[in-house]
Amino acid sequence: MRFCRISSEFMKTYFDCIPCFLKQTLEAVRFVIDDENIQENVLRQILKEVSAMDLNGTPPEMGWKIHKMVQEVTGNSDPYREIKQASTRFVLSLMPKLRAVMADSADPFETAVRLSIAGNIIDMAIMAEFDTQRVYDALDHALSEPLNGELKEFRAAAASAKSILFLADNAGEIVFDRFLLEQLGLNRITFVVKGSPIINDATLEDAVESGLTDMVEVMDNGSDAPGTILESCSPEFKEKYESTDLIVAKGQANYETLSDIHRPIAFVLKAKCPVICKDIGCEPGSLIVRTRGL
Repeated sequence: MRFCRISSEFMKTYFDCIPCFLKQTLEAVRFVIDDENIQENVLRQILKEVSAMDLNGTPPEMGWKIHKMVQEVTGNSDPYREIKQASTRFVLSLMPKLRAVMADSADPFETAVRLSIAGNIIDMAIMAEFDTQRVYDALDHALSEPLNGELKEFRAAAASAKSILFLADNAGEIVFDRFLLEQLGLNRITFVVKGSPIINDATLEDAVESGLTDMVEVMDNGSDAPGTILESCSPEFKEKYESTDLIVAKGQANYETLSDIHRPIAFVLKAKCPVICKDIGCEPGSLIVRTRGL
């Protein structure tokens, strides 16, 4: 198994993030409004924000500002709602195939991790539109490519943990997470979604539509920030966060916001962004399992 280096340095915003912020802004506003004058207004406001941003902050913090501004200017509190619903329906339609993959697996825990990582491709901060072929391609890739990192340590920590806090990432993706939740032990898990919509991050509504509320305890973190910005989260979530035996953090934004936090944590993600690949020390597309504090 190959290993990726995780930097001990806090994940910060790089110059390369700035064009990505502007691309996200334009794509988000185009989802909900065709008026080019409003699109220009939003872009100009974001350019002003970017010019004054603190590059020592994490990319999700800036993304949070951008997408909140898009919501405010367009008057749409959930621009990605239709895409979230479509991605959930699509992945649910794959369940028979995915169940068959699990049934044929020689190592169900590893296969469940791989399927969970495959779902991480459903990321509207990266994809310009929901593309079913990219999901199929991600599945093939996740089931065949090397798994980078510390699966053994993750498996051992999960086996000994009495309580597990699972930090969800995106709608649609959370359907893929069902298999990993089952391997971890449903009665030990609190599954965490966002308090209100941001990009295509999963909310309680998405968890209900995915059937997860029938499987495990689900709570929201009281925040609408990408990733997990602890200062923005509710006291109830923070109490769970501090007391749980193991945290499983899905996706790039959770890595960006929590990679410097000294708690027992396993990051499970696909490294899609060149900046994150540079920070981790791996190739684009790598399947990542990394642990901290175990």
